[in-house]
Amino acid sequence: MALIQLLRPAHWIKNLFLFIPLFLSGQLFNWDKFPPLIFGFIAVSLIASSVYIINDYRDVAADRMHPEKRKRPLAAGTVSPSQAFGLLAFCLITGFAIAWFVNKSFFGVLLFYFTMNLGYSLGLKNISILDILIVAFGFSLRVKMGGIIAQLPITEWLNIMIFLLALFIAIGKRYDDLYIGNDAGIQLRKAIKGYSIELLNIYLAIVSSVIIVAYILYTISPGIQERFGTHRLYYTTVFVIAGLLRYLQIVYVKKASGSPTKILYRDIFLQVCILLWIISFYAIIYSHNSFFK
Repeated sequence: MALIQLLRPAHWIKNLFLFIPLFLSGQLFNWDKFPPLIFGFIAVSLIASSVYIINDYRDVAADRMHPEKRKRPLAAGTVSPSQAFGLLAFCLITGFAIAWFVNKSFFGVLLFYFTMNLGYSLGLKNISILDILIVAFGFSLRVKMGGIIAQLPITEWLNIMIFLLALFIAIGKRYDDLYIGNDAGIQLRKAIKGYSIELLNIYLAIVSSVIIVAYILYTISPGIQERFGTHRLYYTTVFVIAGLLRYLQIVYVKKASGSPTKILYRDIFLQVCILLWIISFYAIIYSHNSFFK
């Protein structure tokens, strides 16, 4: 059980971003594209878990001072370093082997993703601003990998919005780290010294505003309307705004933005916003799909 916890399987939900290009292309019912995407999902999840293992090994001392992270297997002592390295080797070999057979270009991007995150774990995460940019870019790479596997083009709009949304969440997480650290009188991560509550407030306000504007422009852009054959995509904006407002409420009122994954699993309001966005987007773009005719 401890070895499974070390993999952080709950965080694999982030890798569902690989399926976004398929969903937004209007080809959700093209079943031939699912097998390679599923194998791609497994490969990315294994490589992401390898990064988690490396990160946990390097952060053992710091994690033991964190109220939540001290429960992680290496920090808690339920998994030995030798066991962690064995699992690390399995994840790397299996993940890259699967990626190679799925798509050579996918393998290349996944290798870059791993290298970038390895650099993050080895020290780049200690550089303020760069740390949140790397986290956000990781989500953009997931979408790119999904497009490569499914052989679907990725629009500039999609890249921009995914990056901004991930950046918004990463800033919220830093806000939580800073808040907990100030409350406990400790510095939870080195990059925190480059942030302040006031600065993160400004970051959140700027990025959330840009996300809303970018999404509206996306839904009303002539190219997107022509691609989907409808002008009604802007209806879905209400769920995007509601989700952002809820996350800001979690950050500022509940003071609980430390784990975006836990928020997604536990917060019903946010789950409903995401579900309604998916349903509304699905209904609008797939109503023109021949599957329904």
